[in-house]
Amino acid sequence: MSAFSSDAAKRLAAAEALKLVAPGMRLGLGTGSTARHFVDLLGARVAGGLDVICVPTSEQTRAQAEQLFIPLATIDSVPELDLTVDGADEFDARLRLIKGGGGALLREKIVATASRRMIVIADSSKQVKTLGAFPLPVEVTPFGLEVTCRMIRATAEATGATGSIRPRQTAGGKAFISDNGNYIVDCHFGALPDPDELARRLSAIPGVVEHGLFIGVAKAVISAGPEGVEIFGRLDEAP
Repeated sequence: MSAFSSDAAKRLAAAEALKLVAPGMRLGLGTGSTARHFVDLLGARVAGGLDVICVPTSEQTRAQAEQLFIPLATIDSVPELDLTVDGADEFDARLRLIKGGGGALLREKIVATASRRMIVIADSSKQVKTLGAFPLPVEVTPFGLEVTCRMIRATAEATGATGSIRPRQTAGGKAFISDNGNYIVDCHFGALPDPDELARRLSAIPGVVEHGLFIGVAKAVISAGPEGVEIFGRLDEAP
């Protein structure tokens, strides 16, 4: 996007999602550049008197929300949420997602599945025909890293996905550590021929804490681009 930037698209999608928020709601707050716009806009509504309670999906989001004086709770104190709004690194026509580019996939999935609705906000570039161009993040235990990576590779190959698996590093070259004290490996497969089967198999690997495939979690995607806002799925609460 040139005249209409990716950042402007993200904010437009976030503004559309904000229309779903009602007084008294229990909200899950996502992590990442698009979710950050939603938190900013929500903070302005809270400053204007909106009464909500929110559960952040990362320490980064928690810090942002605290600066905006958004009322916060833990997922254990508020285990049932009305709505979670979060971004995605990729989504397809079946609302399957790759998430975790920001390293918060475990908390994001816990919060999303504790919600009656999980709505994704994204700029239109995140829509793909086949998942996998964005490296699939997998959160793993530090113990047995090499063993776990070998099992991830074999499991992926069994579903037709091949490529390199690299432990994520910080800009300084050190191992990236998640908010939960785990490592994240990024799987550069290029394409996932069978995301559903891969998700099922990854969950069965002992060293895998969680993976970034969100299957059957999102109720809708609000996608924004130069042509405006497009809705995939349903924004209402119908099953």
